[in-house]
Amino acid sequence: MPLSRPPAPEAAGAAAPTGTLVTIPVHRTIPGLARDPLRAFERIGRECDGALARLDLGLTRPYLVTHPDHVRHVLLNPRTYRREGMIWKPLRRLEGDGIAAEGPSWQTSRHILQPLFTARNLTSRQAAMASAVTAALDLLAARGRDARPLDLTDAMTGIVHRVLIRSFFGDRISIAEAERLGAAITTAFLSLGWRMLLPFAGDSVPLPGDRAFRRAVRTVDDLIYPRIRACRAGARGSTADGGGGTDLVTLLARTRDERGEPLDDKRVRDDVVAMFIAGTETTALALTWLWLLIDAHPAAAERLTTEIDAVVGDGVPDPAHLPRLTYTRMVLQEALRLYPVGWVVPRTVGHRDVLDGVGLRRGATVLLSPYLTHRLAEFWDRPDEFRPERFAPDQRQRRHRFAYHPFGAGVHQCLGSHFFLIEAQLIVAGVLSRFRPEVVAPQSLRARATVTLRPRDRARIVLRPRR
Repeated sequence: MPLSRPPAPEAAGAAAPTGTLVTIPVHRTIPGLARDPLRAFERIGRECDGALARLDLGLTRPYLVTHPDHVRHVLLNPRTYRREGMIWKPLRRLEGDGIAAEGPSWQTSRHILQPLFTARNLTSRQAAMASAVTAALDLLAARGRDARPLDLTDAMTGIVHRVLIRSFFGDRISIAEAERLGAAITTAFLSLGWRMLLPFAGDSVPLPGDRAFRRAVRTVDDLIYPRIRACRAGARGSTADGGGGTDLVTLLARTRDERGEPLDDKRVRDDVVAMFIAGTETTALALTWLWLLIDAHPAAAERLTTEIDAVVGDGVPDPAHLPRLTYTRMVLQEALRLYPVGWVVPRTVGHRDVLDGVGLRRGATVLLSPYLTHRLAEFWDRPDEFRPERFAPDQRQRRHRFAYHPFGAGVHQCLGSHFFLIEAQLIVAGVLSRFRPEVVAPQSLRARATVTLRPRDRARIVLRPRR
């Protein structure tokens, strides 16, 4: 079925280039991707300028989709464009077959987990989130005494872990266990670089990073499975319905699957791990990029601090402050525009389709790239500049809905996008109400493209007390 056109444009900008397919030959893809995948993608994105492109990678020829009309077609047709193949296969060894999968198991997991992220439920958790942020910042203040630099991403990850545990895990996972779990997940993501560049290589073909990935998955399993067994043992010793716990492990352990059977230990493990990853990786890396951007843009830093001084003052951030942290929210959204954590997202064509006049066969790979879509000049004025004002409330209706998709869209949109905004605003407000953060290196905002988008150089931060 051809890509349908709306009767009226969704926002200002050029119409999708109908029936245009740009082919990038192998001698212009492989060398650049091997040297610097992100810079090569930027070059290809500028050349295609929103047109559908086919990248010749030798043994595979994926399609690159960047125009918002094309993005909409892919994301709103999940039965045709499936989360299979390419990076999904190795990632499934880490995240498993629940909320990160497809089909009935995904539907069951989404049905179980979605109520956790309703507006009502998140509102009830905001006080606990704010308290966890304050406790985490107390610890950072102690660690950063005498102006000792802290690893920026580690510092943000530590705060996020405390919020996540307080919100969803209760006492099932300790802070020390969360740190081990987070370190293993980071190792797993960093070790998948070659699997991303060589998606056609089978599991029997050894690639750099494979051993580190397997060790990381073993660490994750060694941490999570005992928590599940302890939960089930406690349930047997209390009530028949699985106990009265409200944490995520208990919720999953007492739930039934799509066949009406209790979820087995692996299914519980898969959703716990997937939720931990979603709740840690995006927030910690988005906050890392935010501090780097703020350090490079003093005027934005001053405006952000002024807002937090006016809203939070000498106290600590709490849920009542959130509606007035308008500029804080704009800065977070702009940081995710420039540096979306999931910078490239593959899909596999489940059955023949036509995308903007171009026929796609079953099994073809389609690459969505929020990183490139967020930089299309037709939809973003001066797209490479850091300009939080583009997310002012009165600008929202002027933007194509699919020109900005850091959390995806459609049925597979990230469940925790609203949770992220609440948590991140509380963290930013908490840091700036207490400290004058100073970034110690890097001098560059260049990113390193792994499964997620990370700073190329290690960044450290000094948290100087304001009062």
